[in-house]
Amino acid sequence: MDASALLLLKQLRELNRHPVEGISAGLIDESNPYAWNVILVGPADTFYEGGFFKARLDFPKEYPIKPPKMKFISEIWHPNIEKNGDVCISILHEPGVDQFGYENPSERWSPVQSVETILLSVLSMLSDPNCDSAANIDASVMWRDDRAAFKKKVSECVRKTLEDL
Repeated sequence: MDASALLLLKQLRELNRHPVEGISAGLIDESNPYAWNVILVGPADTFYEGGFFKARLDFPKEYPIKPPKMKFISEIWHPNIEKNGDVCISILHEPGVDQFGYENPSERWSPVQSVETILLSVLSMLSDPNCDSAANIDASVMWRDDRAAFKKKVSECVRKTLEDL
């Protein structure tokens, strides 16, 4: 087993040994440490509260030099999550200078990050969307201009996650 696989298994053991509120993670297939299932519980006092959002983390063989990709499997409405579920957050962007000028290099991926820091960042993102760097323009506009409609749309997503349990 290579070093990246060993590191991922170690990080998974740590997450399971010292659980973080709102986060559950495991391997999709015990023989593949590069693909994880994740459940994020919608943070309290947010529109996502009470939801159990399923996601997937896919790690490159070059982990931790390169970041994983994260995709929500559950339907979710958020300015920083594409309609297909792909998560757009600085911590998952490869190191270097942002060609669009939205991110500081210090906000982007670095090998000192862990799966735990990624998932905590995504939970934080649910609480505090970054509409300056929207991946879902419709959700961003709705967040900005019609908070009641945004809340209703998210409530539908929360309800669907409960039906899928």
